[in-house]
Amino acid sequence: MKKLLAFLLGTIGVLGVHAQQQPFDIDLWQDGLPNSNGIDKTQPYDDAKQNFKPSIRVFLPDANKATGRAVVCCPGGGYSHLATDHEGYDWASFFNDRGIALIVLKYRMPHANTDVPISDAKEALRVVRENAEKWNINPKKVGIMGSSAGGHLATTVATHSDTLTAPAFQILFYPVVTFDYKYTHKGSRHGLIGENAPQEMVDLYSNEKQVTANTPPAIMLLSDDDRVVPSQNSVNYYLALKRHGIKAAMHIYPSGGHGWGCRENFKYHNEMLADLSAWLETIK
Repeated sequence: MKKLLAFLLGTIGVLGVHAQQQPFDIDLWQDGLPNSNGIDKTQPYDDAKQNFKPSIRVFLPDANKATGRAVVCCPGGGYSHLATDHEGYDWASFFNDRGIALIVLKYRMPHANTDVPISDAKEALRVVRENAEKWNINPKKVGIMGSSAGGHLATTVATHSDTLTAPAFQILFYPVVTFDYKYTHKGSRHGLIGENAPQEMVDLYSNEKQVTANTPPAIMLLSDDDRVVPSQNSVNYYLALKRHGIKAAMHIYPSGGHGWGCRENFKYHNEMLADLSAWLETIK
Protein backbone atom coordinates (compact mmCIF):
# COMPACT_ATOMS: atom_id res chain seq x y z
CA MET A 1 0.00 0.00 0.00
CA LYS A 2 2.83 2.42 0.86
CA LYS A 3 4.50 1.68 -2.46
CA LEU A 4 1.23 2.26 -4.30
CA LEU A 5 0.65 5.55 -2.45
CA ALA A 6 4.19 6.69 -3.25
CA PHE A 7 3.71 5.78 -6.90
CA LEU A 8 0.42 7.69 -7.09
CA LEU A 9 1.89 10.74 -5.41
CA GLY A 10 4.87 10.65 -7.74
CA THR A 11 2.59 10.33 -10.75
CA ILE A 12 0.50 13.26 -9.59
CA GLY A 13 3.66 15.29 -9.10
CA VAL A 14 4.89 14.49 -12.59
CA LEU A 15 1.52 15.29 -14.08
CA GLY A 16 1.43 18.55 -12.16
CA VAL A 17 4.81 19.63 -13.53
CA HIS A 18 3.80 18.54 -17.02
CA ALA A 19 0.58 20.53 -16.79
CA GLN A 20 2.59 23.67 -16.00
CA GLN A 21 4.59 23.16 -19.20
CA GLN A 22 1.64 22.87 -21.57
CA PRO A 23 1.94 25.43 -24.37
CA PHE A 24 -0.84 27.92 -24.99
CA ASP A 25 -1.78 30.14 -27.90
CA ILE A 26 -2.52 33.87 -27.95
CA ASP A 27 -3.99 35.70 -30.92
CA LEU A 28 -2.25 38.94 -31.82
CA TRP A 29 -4.17 42.08 -32.81
CA GLN A 30 -7.32 41.21 -30.90
CA ASP A 31 -8.69 44.68 -31.59
CA GLY A 32 -8.19 44.32 -35.33
CA LEU A 33 -5.31 44.09 -37.80
CA PRO A 34 -3.23 47.26 -38.25
CA ASN A 35 -2.51 46.48 -41.91
CA SER A 36 -3.31 43.89 -44.56
CA ASN A 37 -1.59 41.63 -47.07
CA GLY A 38 -4.70 41.61 -49.24
CA ILE A 39 -6.11 38.27 -48.16
CA ASP A 40 -6.17 38.31 -44.37
CA LYS A 41 -9.20 40.60 -44.17
CA THR A 42 -11.16 39.09 -47.03
CA GLN A 43 -11.33 35.38 -46.17
CA PRO A 44 -11.13 33.12 -43.13
CA TYR A 45 -7.67 32.24 -41.90
CA ASP A 46 -6.62 28.95 -43.43
CA ASP A 47 -3.12 27.55 -42.90
CA ALA A 48 -3.54 25.22 -45.87
CA LYS A 49 -3.81 28.33 -48.06
CA GLN A 50 -0.86 29.98 -46.30
CA ASN A 51 -3.22 32.55 -44.79
CA PHE A 52 -2.02 32.52 -41.21
CA LYS A 53 -3.81 34.03 -38.26
CA PRO A 54 -1.15 36.12 -36.50
CA SER A 55 -0.61 34.42 -33.17
CA ILE A 56 2.00 33.13 -30.77
CA ARG A 57 2.39 29.76 -29.09
CA VAL A 58 4.03 30.11 -25.70
CA PHE A 59 6.24 27.38 -24.22
CA LEU A 60 7.28 28.23 -20.66
CA PRO A 61 9.94 26.35 -18.66
CA ASP A 62 9.23 25.10 -15.17
CA ALA A 63 9.14 28.05 -12.81
CA ASN A 64 12.03 26.63 -10.78
CA LYS A 65 14.17 26.53 -13.95
CA ALA A 66 13.24 29.91 -15.39
CA THR A 67 16.21 32.18 -16.04
CA GLY A 68 14.11 35.16 -17.08
CA ARG A 69 15.21 34.81 -20.70
CA ALA A 70 12.81 34.33 -23.60
CA VAL A 71 13.08 33.86 -27.36
CA VAL A 72 10.49 34.93 -29.93
CA CYS A 73 10.92 32.48 -32.80
CA CYS A 74 10.19 33.33 -36.44
CA PRO A 75 10.06 30.15 -38.57
CA GLY A 76 11.22 30.30 -42.17
CA GLY A 77 9.39 29.68 -45.40
CA GLY A 78 10.55 32.20 -47.98
CA TYR A 79 7.88 34.74 -46.94
CA SER A 80 5.39 32.40 -48.65
CA HIS A 81 4.71 29.74 -45.98
CA LEU A 82 5.83 28.78 -42.47
CA ALA A 83 7.95 25.83 -41.30
CA THR A 84 6.47 25.95 -37.80
CA ASP A 85 7.57 22.49 -36.65
CA HIS A 86 11.32 21.90 -37.14
CA GLU A 87 12.02 25.65 -37.18
CA GLY A 88 9.56 26.46 -34.43
CA TYR A 89 7.70 24.17 -32.04
CA ASP A 90 10.36 21.42 -32.06
CA TRP A 91 12.81 23.79 -30.38
CA ALA A 92 10.69 24.10 -27.23
CA SER A 93 12.36 21.37 -25.16
CA PHE A 94 15.86 22.65 -25.98
CA PHE A 95 15.11 26.13 -24.69
CA ASN A 96 12.83 25.12 -21.81
CA ASP A 97 15.43 22.67 -20.51
CA ARG A 98 17.76 25.66 -20.24
CA GLY A 99 15.17 27.75 -18.42
CA ILE A 100 14.36 29.86 -21.47
CA ALA A 101 10.82 30.52 -22.64
CA LEU A 102 10.12 29.91 -26.33
CA ILE A 103 7.42 31.90 -28.09
CA VAL A 104 6.76 30.72 -31.65
CA LEU A 105 5.25 33.34 -33.94
CA LYS A 106 2.85 32.59 -36.77
CA TYR A 107 3.25 35.74 -38.81
CA ARG A 108 1.27 36.72 -41.89
CA MET A 109 2.80 36.48 -45.34
CA PRO A 110 3.62 39.94 -46.67
CA HIS A 111 2.53 39.71 -50.33
CA ALA A 112 4.90 42.66 -50.84
CA ASN A 113 3.53 44.67 -47.89
CA THR A 114 6.61 44.91 -45.68
CA ASP A 115 4.64 46.22 -42.70
CA VAL A 116 2.65 42.99 -42.32
CA PRO A 117 5.20 40.47 -40.96
CA ILE A 118 7.32 43.16 -39.30
CA SER A 119 4.37 44.49 -37.31
CA ASP A 120 3.42 40.93 -36.30
CA ALA A 121 6.93 40.27 -35.01
CA LYS A 122 7.14 43.55 -33.11
CA GLU A 123 3.71 42.93 -31.61
CA ALA A 124 4.83 39.47 -30.46
CA LEU A 125 7.76 41.05 -28.64
CA ARG A 126 5.44 43.62 -27.08
CA VAL A 127 2.98 40.96 -25.87
CA VAL A 128 5.78 38.92 -24.32
CA ARG A 129 7.09 41.95 -22.47
CA GLU A 130 3.59 42.92 -21.38
CA ASN A 131 3.16 39.47 -19.82
CA ALA A 132 6.72 39.23 -18.54
CA GLU A 133 5.93 39.22 -14.83
CA LYS A 134 3.18 36.62 -15.22
CA TRP A 135 5.44 34.37 -17.30
CA ASN A 136 8.60 34.71 -15.14
CA ILE A 137 10.39 36.62 -17.90
CA ASN A 138 12.71 39.58 -17.61
CA PRO A 139 11.43 42.07 -20.22
CA LYS A 140 15.02 43.16 -20.88
CA LYS A 141 16.04 39.59 -21.78
CA VAL A 142 13.67 38.85 -24.67
CA GLY A 143 15.57 37.85 -27.81
CA ILE A 144 14.50 36.96 -31.32
CA MET A 145 15.28 33.90 -33.42
CA GLY A 146 14.71 33.18 -37.08
CA SER A 147 15.47 30.63 -39.76
CA SER A 148 15.95 31.46 -43.45
CA ALA A 149 13.32 34.10 -44.30
CA GLY A 150 12.42 34.07 -40.61
CA GLY A 151 16.04 35.07 -40.08
CA HIS A 152 15.47 38.02 -42.37
CA LEU A 153 12.44 38.99 -40.30
CA ALA A 154 14.50 38.61 -37.11
CA THR A 155 17.36 40.74 -38.41
CA THR A 156 14.88 43.32 -39.69
CA VAL A 157 13.33 43.68 -36.25
CA ALA A 158 16.80 43.77 -34.69
CA THR A 159 18.02 46.55 -37.00
CA HIS A 160 14.79 48.52 -37.53
CA SER A 161 13.75 49.00 -33.88
CA ASP A 162 14.63 51.66 -31.35
CA THR A 163 16.65 50.80 -28.27
CA LEU A 164 13.52 50.41 -26.14
CA THR A 165 11.78 47.89 -28.38
CA ALA A 166 14.69 46.00 -29.99
CA PRO A 167 15.25 42.37 -28.97
CA ALA A 168 18.03 41.66 -26.49
CA PHE A 169 19.82 39.19 -28.78
CA GLN A 170 19.50 37.37 -32.12
CA ILE A 171 19.69 33.65 -32.95
CA LEU A 172 19.91 33.15 -36.70
CA PHE A 173 19.81 29.90 -38.63
CA TYR A 174 20.99 30.12 -42.26
CA PRO A 175 19.34 33.56 -42.44
CA VAL A 176 18.41 35.63 -45.43
CA VAL A 177 20.01 38.99 -44.60
CA THR A 178 20.65 40.81 -47.86
CA PHE A 179 18.36 41.59 -50.81
CA ASP A 180 21.31 42.06 -53.15
CA TYR A 181 20.58 39.71 -56.06
CA LYS A 182 24.14 38.35 -55.92
CA TYR A 183 23.49 36.61 -52.61
CA THR A 184 19.83 36.85 -51.66
CA HIS A 185 17.08 34.28 -51.78
CA LYS A 186 14.92 35.65 -54.58
CA GLY A 187 11.67 34.20 -53.25
CA SER A 188 12.13 35.97 -49.91
CA ARG A 189 13.05 39.24 -51.59
CA HIS A 190 10.07 39.13 -53.95
CA GLY A 191 7.72 38.03 -51.18
CA LEU A 192 8.61 40.96 -48.94
CA ILE A 193 9.27 43.88 -51.30
CA GLY A 194 8.03 42.66 -54.69
CA GLU A 195 9.88 41.98 -57.93
CA ASN A 196 10.30 45.61 -59.01
CA ALA A 197 11.22 47.30 -55.74
CA PRO A 198 13.26 50.53 -56.00
CA GLN A 199 16.90 50.41 -54.95
CA GLU A 200 16.26 52.39 -51.79
CA MET A 201 13.89 49.67 -50.58
CA VAL A 202 16.37 46.95 -51.51
CA ASP A 203 19.00 48.76 -49.44
CA LEU A 204 16.61 49.38 -46.56
CA TYR A 205 15.90 45.66 -46.17
CA SER A 206 19.45 44.53 -46.83
CA ASN A 207 20.02 44.35 -43.12
CA GLU A 208 23.81 44.15 -43.20
CA LYS A 209 23.53 47.82 -44.24
CA GLN A 210 21.30 48.68 -41.27
CA VAL A 211 23.56 47.59 -38.42
CA THR A 212 24.39 50.25 -35.83
CA ALA A 213 26.18 50.32 -32.51
CA ASN A 214 22.80 49.59 -30.88
CA THR A 215 22.11 46.36 -32.79
CA PRO A 216 21.83 43.42 -30.37
CA PRO A 217 24.41 40.60 -30.25
CA ALA A 218 23.90 37.66 -32.60
CA ILE A 219 24.84 34.08 -33.32
CA MET A 220 24.61 32.65 -36.84
CA LEU A 221 24.51 28.92 -37.60
CA LEU A 222 24.63 27.68 -41.19
CA SER A 223 26.11 25.18 -43.64
CA ASP A 224 28.93 25.86 -46.07
CA ASP A 225 27.11 24.02 -48.87
CA ASP A 226 23.83 25.94 -48.55
CA ARG A 227 22.71 26.57 -52.13
CA VAL A 228 19.42 28.23 -51.16
CA VAL A 229 20.74 31.05 -48.98
CA PRO A 230 24.47 31.60 -49.63
CA SER A 231 26.76 31.90 -46.63
CA GLN A 232 27.64 35.47 -47.66
CA ASN A 233 24.37 36.56 -46.04
CA SER A 234 25.67 35.58 -42.61
CA VAL A 235 29.31 36.46 -43.29
CA ASN A 236 28.51 40.03 -44.33
CA TYR A 237 26.14 40.47 -41.41
CA TYR A 238 28.81 39.18 -39.02
CA LEU A 239 31.36 41.62 -40.45
CA ALA A 240 28.90 44.50 -40.15
CA LEU A 241 28.26 43.62 -36.51
CA LYS A 242 32.00 43.50 -35.78
CA ARG A 243 32.58 46.85 -37.49
CA HIS A 244 30.16 48.34 -34.98
CA GLY A 245 31.61 46.54 -31.99
CA ILE A 246 28.68 44.16 -31.53
CA LYS A 247 29.28 40.78 -29.92
CA ALA A 248 28.74 38.09 -32.56
CA ALA A 249 29.47 34.42 -33.21
CA MET A 250 29.22 32.39 -36.38
CA HIS A 251 29.38 28.61 -36.92
CA ILE A 252 29.60 27.30 -40.47
CA TYR A 253 29.24 23.53 -40.67
CA PRO A 254 30.90 21.66 -43.56
CA SER A 255 27.66 20.30 -45.01
CA GLY A 256 23.94 20.04 -44.40
CA GLY A 257 22.47 22.32 -47.02
CA HIS A 258 19.52 24.45 -46.04
CA GLY A 259 16.56 24.14 -43.72
CA TRP A 260 17.69 21.60 -41.13
CA GLY A 261 16.40 23.48 -38.11
CA CYS A 262 16.07 21.14 -35.13
CA ARG A 263 16.05 17.93 -37.18
CA GLU A 264 18.26 15.22 -35.74
CA ASN A 265 19.23 13.94 -39.19
CA PHE A 266 21.38 17.04 -39.69
CA LYS A 267 24.89 15.55 -39.55
CA TYR A 268 26.16 18.24 -37.18
CA HIS A 269 23.01 18.40 -35.04
CA ASN A 270 24.77 17.64 -31.75
CA GLU A 271 27.64 20.03 -32.46
CA MET A 272 25.17 22.74 -33.41
CA LEU A 273 23.22 22.31 -30.17
CA ALA A 274 26.45 22.46 -28.17
CA ASP A 275 27.56 25.62 -29.99
CA LEU A 276 24.20 27.31 -29.43
CA SER A 277 24.05 26.21 -25.80
CA ALA A 278 27.55 27.58 -25.13
CA TRP A 279 26.66 30.92 -26.73
CA LEU A 280 23.46 31.19 -24.71
CA GLU A 281 25.57 30.89 -21.57
CA THR A 282 27.18 34.19 -22.54
CA ILE A 283 23.77 35.91 -22.79
CA LYS A 284 22.75 36.33 -19.19
